[in-house]
Order: sequence, then structure tokens, then C-alpha cells
Amino acid sequence: MPLNRPALTLGPGPRGVKDARRWVVQTCLDIEREDLVECAELGVSELVTNAILHGADPIQVRVRGTVEHPRVEVRDASVERPVLPGPLAFDQDDDLLLTFGRGLSIVARSSDAWGAEIERDGKVVWFAPARQLAEDDGVPGIINGPATPEPAPEMDDPVEVLIQGVPLRLYVGFQQHFRELRREVHLLALAHEQVYPLAKSLSDLFGALERQLRDGIGLTDVEGALTSGAEVVDLQVRIPREAAATLSRFLDLLDLADEFCRQERLLALARTGEQRDFQRWFLGEYIRQAAGAQPEAWVEPELPGGGLRAVR
Repeated sequence: MPLNRPALTLGPGPRGVKDARRWVVQTCLDIEREDLVECAELGVSELVTNAILHGADPIQVRVRGTVEHPRVEVRDASVERPVLPGPLAFDQDDDLLLTFGRGLSIVARSSDAWGAEIERDGKVVWFAPARQLAEDDGVPGIINGPATPEPAPEMDDPVEVLIQGVPLRLYVGFQQHFRELRREVHLLALAHEQVYPLAKSLSDLFGALERQLRDGIGLTDVEGALTSGAEVVDLQVRIPREAAATLSRFLDLLDLADEFCRQERLLALARTGEQRDFQRWFLGEYIRQAAGAQPEAWVEPELPGGGLRAVR
């Protein structure tokens, strides 16, 4: 029996995720596919969260296909291609049911097939719920549509930044922390902006820094170093000089976010001392070099009693 139920249009923020989850679960029960409920609920939660964070309104969810092979679809008005799970995710050893930071890795493990269709006026990300969660990395996604992203706008007053001796272990941890905190503060800002003004400030800064910290940090160099088993990498980055002022404010707000985390007002964990030292150095290199200073390589902090931490 074919399925083509009317789409459910979602509101902004966490309420939209909750409504989508409830609606898809009820649809599975209505068509007597209780065996798909767990994976359908996990997968749609991640896709709707991604659409809220990275897509554009309107966001809709629907169930299509057949009773034997139902397919959950989430549509939004952005044409940006989803980022497939890759070597920077480093999620294999983590608890699967952590609140955030898993994204399309969970979709891959929750489905028999999944992918995205990029259209002229938006995209549809879809998955066929599996009967049980895969224990491995799951199935690969299939993305159809324009392969060439829109060119970045011309950069005003660019500055070349050389970040030397970046330890990959700490860099990957920084990327994870950045993604997880970005997701959390964005959802918190949408739902409780008046109660948590810090979340709104951080969310706005994440948006302002997204391109510099994601597209401008030489991810090709990082991926190559990870594949080769290297422990450190040098990164050559080109950023607008004005980004330095934003980064300086961002560093201050990260310290405030740590305090919110310790008070359990954010679900992310506060940074360790090592993570904080690394992030201050890493982002500080942008600020220093934009002001004309020479690069300074990362130096492992001294341990109590003398000695340096070993690079792992």
C-alpha cells in the first residue's frame, strides 16, 4: 500500500524536533510498523535538528513510500549539501545516545538507506528506517544534486595565518566541542533567548565564524594528516582581518559558556584545562597574526612538578 501523507510543517526550535518525533512515531504505529519506531524516532530527530541549525524555513517532515518500505523525508529551503560522516567525526567510541554531536552518523546507523536530493529551491534529506540500530557505521548516504557549492564571496582585507604544530588529537577535540556547543546554544537561543542571553550571543558568533572555522582551516590538510597517521599538522589559513575582533570576543564568551556548563545550564561539558589552553592558543594565533605578529607554534603545557605533557 503506497504512502503519501500530507507533510507536517514544523515550528522553530526544539518544539519542532519534538513534534516531528511524535508525528513520525504515530505514523509508524498507524501503519502497524512498530518494528521501525526506534530507528525512525532517532533518525528524524537528527534530520530535523540539522535542518533547524543549518537549513532554512519552511521545514517539513513527511512519510512516503509503502507500508513495506516507508521512507521518512525532511525538507527545508536551503540548497547546502549535507556533510557526510567522515574522519573528523571521531564518534565511533562515544556513547551513541549522547544528547548531541552525532548528526548524520546516527542517521546512517538508523536506516537501511538514506540520502539527500538537492533541488533548485531546497533539499530533501530522507531515510528508510531500519528494524534495529546498526552496530557498525551503518549505510553510506547518497546525495544527488549540484556538486559545486556556491563560490565564497570575495574576502575584504584578507590576512594569511600560519598555525604551526597543531596536535591533531586536540584539534579534532576542538572541532567536536565547537559543533556540539554550537548546536546546543542555537537551540537554546531559539527557545529561551530572554532567559539565556549568552546563548543568543554565542549563537550569533557561531554563525559569523562558521565559514572561517569550517571552510577556512585547510580541512584537506587535516584529513590527509589523519589518513597518514601524523600527530601534528601545519595549517595555512586565509581569513578577513576583521575576523580577529570577532574571535577575541568569542574566546571571552567560551569562558562564560564553561561556567554555564559547570552550572548544568548547558548540556555540553565544560572544557578541560588542556582544551582551554589549546583553544586559546589556536584562536589566539588568528588574533596575533592579524595584528602583524609572527607565528608561534603550539608548546605542550608543563605538568605540575615540571616536564611536558607527551604528544599522544
